[in-house]
Amino acid sequence: MTNISINKLHEFRDHPYQVLDNEEMNSLIESVQQQGIMTPLIVRPLEDTTDEFEIISGHRRFRAAQKAGLSEVPAFIRPVSRDEAAIMVVDSNLHREHLLPSEKAFAYKLKMEAMNRQGNRSDLTSSQVATKFDSATEIGKQANESRDTVYRYIRLTNLIPELLELMDEGKIAFSVGVELSYLDEDLQYSLLEIIERNDCTPSYSQAFRMHKAIRERLISPELVEQIMSEEKTQPA
Repeated sequence: MTNISINKLHEFRDHPYQVLDNEEMNSLIESVQQQGIMTPLIVRPLEDTTDEFEIISGHRRFRAAQKAGLSEVPAFIRPVSRDEAAIMVVDSNLHREHLLPSEKAFAYKLKMEAMNRQGNRSDLTSSQVATKFDSATEIGKQANESRDTVYRYIRLTNLIPELLELMDEGKIAFSVGVELSYLDEDLQYSLLEIIERNDCTPSYSQAFRMHKAIRERLISPELVEQIMSEEKTQPA
């Protein structure tokens, strides 16, 4: 373990977990001010630098240390590759009690892409492809989820941020979000406009009909509007 200057630390690029400035963070800042960092961060040497590091585990502690005015933090240095670090980043938080759908979605995607680059090929968009090493199955085992559920979460990374935020807020169901993820960006923004205008969110039936229209190459902003108006929707 060694102490590392705050200025030499960088958050992990594409880190999938949110670090929020909320009451929990305020409590952590207070703890850091009184006792310092009790659990060292885990970092790795940053490529193309001589003395800078990328955080693998401890992003919340890092933020708290910054806000508490610390100049350095204790850390364990692990000389691992970017892909090895990505897997460690995901695994260090994957068993948290409360994970948002967006966090799971980007965590699963980050880990699968890292595993694939290590030589374990798999398809990110279809759960029908058989592979010698099935990274989705492996991720699912570690997260206590099915292979198909892993793929369905990864589909959510195709949602525009505004729709993904509605999922995180519990206003759009998981199954609905998966169906909506097949809409292209323009159609998703058309749908968002309808949601905001009518203070409603699509039901599973409506989302399924939109996805079906895509497969049949019949989808359009006008059809999205029609589907959203044809059955009772839920308040947003």
